[in-house]
Amino acid sequence: MKKNTLVIGASLKPQRYSHIAIKRLRQHNHEVKAIGLKSGKVADVTIDTELMSYKNIDTVTLYLNPQRQKTYYDYILGLHPERVIFNPGTENSEFYNLLKQNNIDYEAACTLVLLSTGQY
Repeated sequence: MKKNTLVIGASLKPQRYSHIAIKRLRQHNHEVKAIGLKSGKVADVTIDTELMSYKNIDTVTLYLNPQRQKTYYDYILGLHPERVIFNPGTENSEFYNLLKQNNIDYEAACTLVLLSTGQY
């Protein structure tokens, strides 16, 4: 099943995991939206620099450390995703609790591993 995915912390740098994840998600035919500090394109995905009111986001995958996530709490909760993936280095128990209170699933996992093992 294809999942509309929002990558937060998207980077134009090819060596960054968020960049690789966008490419892999597209290779698996998932719809991808992306937010990052610099606008540009990765594959056919435009990186937005502002918080957009995207519709029907199934999964948010995070590439921001816990301190930088704080400014996105309300935004992510407002998107009502089915789940949030906390990639390695982004684990955040404070945010886990907020997601749980809002009935949003979360997992500490690697998007790239989930895709490569068919668990995405």
